[in-house]
Amino acid sequence: MPPETAPPAPNTSAKRDVESWATLRRFLPYLWPKDNPGLRVRIAVAMVLVLAAKGVTLALPFAYKGAVDAMAGPADEGLTVALAFVAAYVLGRFTSVAFDNLRNIAFERVGQIATLHLAEDVFHRLHRLSLRFHLARRTGEVTKIIERGTKSIDQMLYFLLFNIAPTIIELIAVGIIFYFNFGIELVLATAVTVVLYVWVTRAITEWRTKLRREMNDLDGKALYRAVDSLLNYETVKYFGAEAREEARYSQAARAYAEAAVKSENSVGLLNMAQSIITNALVGAAMAYTVWGWSTGALTVGDLVLVNSLLIQLFRPLDVLGWVYRTIRQGLIDMGEMFRLIDTDIEVTDKPGAPALIIRTPTVVFDNVTFGYDPGRTILNGLSFEVPAGSTTAIVGPSGAGKSTIGRLLFRFYDPLSGRVLVGGEDIANVMQDSVRAAIGIVPQDSVLFNENLAYNIAYGAESADQAMVEQAARDAALSPLIERLPDRFDTMVGERGLKLSGGEKQRVAIARTLVKNPPILLLDEATSALDTRTEQEILATLRRIAKGRTTLAIAHRLSTIADADNILVLDHGRLVESGTHTGLLTRGGLYAEMWARQASERREAPEAAEAAE
Repeated sequence: MPPETAPPAPNTSAKRDVESWATLRRFLPYLWPKDNPGLRVRIAVAMVLVLAAKGVTLALPFAYKGAVDAMAGPADEGLTVALAFVAAYVLGRFTSVAFDNLRNIAFERVGQIATLHLAEDVFHRLHRLSLRFHLARRTGEVTKIIERGTKSIDQMLYFLLFNIAPTIIELIAVGIIFYFNFGIELVLATAVTVVLYVWVTRAITEWRTKLRREMNDLDGKALYRAVDSLLNYETVKYFGAEAREEARYSQAARAYAEAAVKSENSVGLLNMAQSIITNALVGAAMAYTVWGWSTGALTVGDLVLVNSLLIQLFRPLDVLGWVYRTIRQGLIDMGEMFRLIDTDIEVTDKPGAPALIIRTPTVVFDNVTFGYDPGRTILNGLSFEVPAGSTTAIVGPSGAGKSTIGRLLFRFYDPLSGRVLVGGEDIANVMQDSVRAAIGIVPQDSVLFNENLAYNIAYGAESADQAMVEQAARDAALSPLIERLPDRFDTMVGERGLKLSGGEKQRVAIARTLVKNPPILLLDEATSALDTRTEQEILATLRRIAKGRTTLAIAHRLSTIADADNILVLDHGRLVESGTHTGLLTRGGLYAEMWARQASERREAPEAAEAAE
């Protein structure tokens, strides 16, 4: 069974960094697509605009300094110069904002398309993972992984490209400016302060990241409990378990709230630590400039220059903790999406596998052995054949392996040994999609999409038009229902088809299969959940659509398959009897015993009802 994605184990910071950068490198092809030069041009334009905006931002303090120095002299001489510097300062501020927004406009499509392509790849992978994976994973957790991953990518890219990279450029430029204007002392002080600032921010943010990871785990748990409870709404009502479900959800939500409080409170500690470091440097640098002014080495404008440069430098650094956490969390969320992509596909097509071409629609199980888990075999060397155009029924006690046959026929799993042949071809040697295209199914529990009737019926074939939908509805005896509905084919069926009765859902499933028009039909206990009257109506419909098709009927109630051409009786995954209904009754084996038991139950049911009255 594919392993579930486990919570990250305690690890060293260096290893986490390696994993994070590996994740980022893996994402780069989405950001820099080889087959889309237009997007790469947008990235280049965005980076040019980043450099232009940063150049203008670095020039603003010099305009500010020039205006102050001009004002420090005689008013009649400095007025024009001061006004010119003020105009330049205002124009520079506008230009910087314009460049930033033009950069965002140029890059927005890049980020959205990169996110879209990654999300599409994850969704593509999920649909190709085995049934075993989907039975083991919680739907709420998987959807939350995709939701968090896609939402974090765009923000993470923004900070990486337009916050971290420009800040590094600005830091280098400020160092050069300080060196030529104020000497190496201020450069060293700034460098030490920035290193200390980054170290403290990283240390506290790493701690906060652990809290954030705990929040994500608890958030997924709360979402899973909510989704699971709502999907089982009727079961909750049947057992009067509303308070119990509310308590389970409340427990998970309360744990998430406690983790969220810890995470958000840590922001205060981070902000205070950052403020101490930045204000210490600003105070020291301004005091140094004042001392230089007192000796005549510096001007009043230099004080403004130093203050403006440091304020501009620390403005993006003030949110470094948030930026760092966002980037790290984005890499974690993106890493979880890549882990979904990396999950092994249990059932794969062989390289160059051809499509299945059915000339004679037969089904053969040739010495098939299969088990879902090691040490627990479900089918033991099972062999049988369903001739073309015939109806073969499979019956047996619960746990005999009846439904497993359908899953192997659709190739949701591969046998441990033996072969499954459709139309004379081993389905392990042909494309899965072509195998499934050749088989239609009417399952015991027909799950429908939360769409209208027309959509659910047309789902059987991508090319289905309205005429095909209406014909399938008539053939599945759905017309009386549709005529009674005000919206007819536009009637919404509700989530999982809950607005329809069991018989109505079965008829929609039959119509969907008719639209598909497969040569092979699988009826997987298609009437076991229905009342007797509805069952007989559905059986009549099923017998009608089975004509001319190869039909494999898996049944619990033997009365529904008494007219089958051949009946296979399974017990503990082995074929113990086969023959017609009459022949099996005459033989007096397991089938005859099951028939007698069910006949007795049918006789006892009316008697019990009369006694109750």
